[in-house]
Amino acid sequence: MSQPLNGGQRVESLHLLTVNTHKGFTALNRRFILHELREAVRDVSADLVFLQEVLGTHERHARRHRNWPETPQYEFLADSMWGDFAYGRNAVYPDGDHGNAVLSKYPIQRYDNLDISVTGPERRGLLHCELEVPGQPQVHAICVHLGLLESHRQKQLGLLCELIDSLPAEARILVAGDFNDWRLRASACLRRCGLVEVFEHSHGRCARTFPARLPLLRLDRIYLRNATPQVARVLSHTPWPHLSDHLPLAAEVRL
Repeated sequence: MSQPLNGGQRVESLHLLTVNTHKGFTALNRRFILHELREAVRDVSADLVFLQEVLGTHERHARRHRNWPETPQYEFLADSMWGDFAYGRNAVYPDGDHGNAVLSKYPIQRYDNLDISVTGPERRGLLHCELEVPGQPQVHAICVHLGLLESHRQKQLGLLCELIDSLPAEARILVAGDFNDWRLRASACLRRCGLVEVFEHSHGRCARTFPARLPLLRLDRIYLRNATPQVARVLSHTPWPHLSDHLPLAAEVRL
């Protein structure tokens, strides 16, 4: 377990990044770009990174690509910059598995992956991490990837609210990921459990993130409870539009 930063001094704010990694390939799977993605993620230098569609293993890809990392993708992305990481495996298939991950500069005291799959082959999860942040009694990070069907998302949002409601009222809660909420119904539901979306707070609307090269849909989100958005940005500059089919979101939040 890594040691707290800042010599134990109280941490007043956190820099967050959420990105759908598209399993380390470009949008149409034409090129393996995980190494470029790692450099781009490192350049943001976030305290917490929320990853969706990150591979744990994939035997066929490992045989086909010479530069395939020896470690799982989330560990490769963490490198030496994020001392702790957690992985929630959602989908398993003959060649490997993928899911959500959280990379943290602060120790992850415990984590749990909640299966929120509804029916059929689509597997989804909520990766819930409890962090040790100096001077903050409870900080919870939840990485989200919701389903493609509206009926599934509504049930999954209900499960997310149940998780939020189970946490102490004073806890700082950071929720980020790919909500697939193209009909813009998630925020009304999540406001009932006290969550505020950072772009709605700062700009009046959720950010356009998909497809990355011409973003039209507002699929990716960062929600907070007991924390205040300071800065919220869509990372639309080079090289991000070439690294995934989603644009990442970054936010500075005050605890």
